Amino acid sequence: MIDLEYDAIVVGAGPAGSIAARILAENDIKTLVVEKKQEIGTPKRCAEGINIDGLEKVGLKPDPVWARREIKGAVLYSPHGKSLEMFLDKKRGYVIERKIFEKYLARDAIRAGARYMVKTLATEVIKEDGKISGINAVHMGKKLRIKSKLIIAADGVDSKIAKSAGLNTKNPLTDYHSGFQYEMVGLNLKNTDLLHIYFGNEIAPKGYVWIFPKDDDTANVGIGILGRLSDKGNKAKDYLDRFIENHPQIFKNASAIEINAGGIPVGSSIDPLVMDGLMVVGDAAHQVNPIHGGGMALAMNAAKISAEVGVKAIKEGDLSKKRLYEYEKIWRETEGVKMQKLLKLRSFLEKLKDKDFESLADILTEEDIIKLTKGKYRFLLKLFMKKAPKMLPLARKFLT
Repeated sequence: MIDLEYDAIVVGAGPAGSIAARILAENDIKTLVVEKKQEIGTPKRCAEGINIDGLEKVGLKPDPVWARREIKGAVLYSPHGKSLEMFLDKKRGYVIERKIFEKYLARDAIRAGARYMVKTLATEVIKEDGKISGINAVHMGKKLRIKSKLIIAADGVDSKIAKSAGLNTKNPLTDYHSGFQYEMVGLNLKNTDLLHIYFGNEIAPKGYVWIFPKDDDTANVGIGILGRLSDKGNKAKDYLDRFIENHPQIFKNASAIEINAGGIPVGSSIDPLVMDGLMVVGDAAHQVNPIHGGGMALAMNAAKISAEVGVKAIKEGDLSKKRLYEYEKIWRETEGVKMQKLLKLRSFLEKLKDKDFESLADILTEEDIIKLTKGKYRFLLKLFMKKAPKMLPLARKFLT
């Protein structure tokens, strides 16, 4: 057994973990990051889209090293092929190269003073007198006992650290999507500065198919569907393969160069997010957008908040749950409010039939879609009353 000691341990070297580590290290907190994978950034479990706001909130600027494609908006497609374009105006987005992006973030954290250990599996928290005081880990066959004042768990949706600490991280099947994605080359794409998103219960039940361009003929092509559907033999891959087969004009000459798959928690964050000496962020905390399943920007923002609170708590010598709750309070009063609204909207959208999606395609404007992405949905009640009265009872059930 090898004994080590740090002020703070960050478990997981994804975007959230490295943002937290950088901020801690910049404030002279002796920080260790442990990552179970032997290479940071691989494999990716991500469509790789992020907006400029998500980067700027954590002090990042787009770098051509990892910002692969600038995105100006999106095209939404109804089940029968009607399309609605929406543009980001001055707020740009990017499809990034996540494998490079994660190493870039780790580089910044290391240069700020953090230490990284890859191929290091954090197995459980250490508790002394009922309080968390570090982690046990295994590094290339060697057992480690690492003491610390603070742990930030950023170790993904199956967080061992949050579970071993005693937090309830279970996600109901109704709030769990199954994702499958190809990175493909040789596509015949139009409007490669726009994301392309396809809806419909025959296309992607209670979810959607996406095409996120990375250059003129390369894109991430993926799908997310309600997780329990895969239990009935309707796997996400099957739906995606069928979609590709039904769109030869796009995919006739294309081949996959990478396959990604995984679960996506699309409910709301776990409760609580903190314990004495512990904060949970990112996918480990289920901090994922309930509508589109994206979590990178949310995770990095949560990491920033948690690290800033952690710096103050360590310097004050108070790592109690009460002190660390500042992070949870800030989260729930900002991003958490929006997530709760989007969760309601998701519940409504999942009840729609294909004919309802067609109706939405007829009556929604670009401005309406932008409002919905921000969790502003009450205008739908008035809109349905005037233009789609048959949808009004369902909207009143879920959106009031």
